[in-house]
Amino acid sequence: MAVLTDPISDFLTRFKNAARAGNEEFTAPYSRIKADIARILQEEGYIWNYEVVTGDHTRIKVKPKFVDGRAVLTDLKRVSRPGRRHYVGANELPRVMSGLGISILSTPKGVMSGGNARKHNVGGELLATVW
Repeated sequence: MAVLTDPISDFLTRFKNAARAGNEEFTAPYSRIKADIARILQEEGYIWNYEVVTGDHTRIKVKPKFVDGRAVLTDLKRVSRPGRRHYVGANELPRVMSGLGISILSTPKGVMSGGNARKHNVGGELLATVW
């Protein structure tokens, strides 16, 4: 098994690949931040649901959302990486695709979407943008 240096990027890549391939679900190794990202994706309508599967290895199972046979997810981009962190202030939160996409941030108040961060007037590490 390969050693992952960026597990969040691995999770997002699995999500993008599953959506593009038309897979009804995919699994990834579990971590709390991945579950938080999946929660945000579900709240924003990019996935149907997710669940944590326990066993020998705890995994997260995600079901991407499809409408009329097409994935709701168009694309996503990992912004902050382990070697190059990207932080934004509360007044610097980016608008993704002129408001058609979302940004995902790790803030002192937890992982949240860019819209929620604007409401709470909080900044943090910009993890990814999704559209």
